Amino acid sequence: MTEPRFDDEGLIPVVAQQWDTGEVLMVAWMDGEALRRTRESGRATYWSRSRREYWVKGETSGNPQWVKEIRVDCDGDTLLLLVDQEGVACHTGRRSCFVEMPADPS
Repeated sequence: MTEPRFDDEGLIPVVAQQWDTGEVLMVAWMDGEALRRTRESGRATYWSRSRREYWVKGETSGNPQWVKEIRVDCDGDTLLLLVDQEGVACHTGRRSCFVEMPADPS
């Protein structure tokens, strides 16, 4: 089994995906402690690089992510969280943080 490989700052990128539809919801960061907390609580816990603190998804917004499964990619440098997202995932109020790019005008 591949183990997570954290970068020089002790972080690893995490993709959150709706477990039953495959919808990609967001990308965030975890360190070892955030991963431990996520495993123990069953709720997605991330590391905020800007605020330098842990945040449990939905703790303030009321839109939690309940973790169904954690996967690591073949290189060990990215995690995939299969989650049951309640409400929206994005701070903008959208279901997903990903939106279609506008067409290239050229």
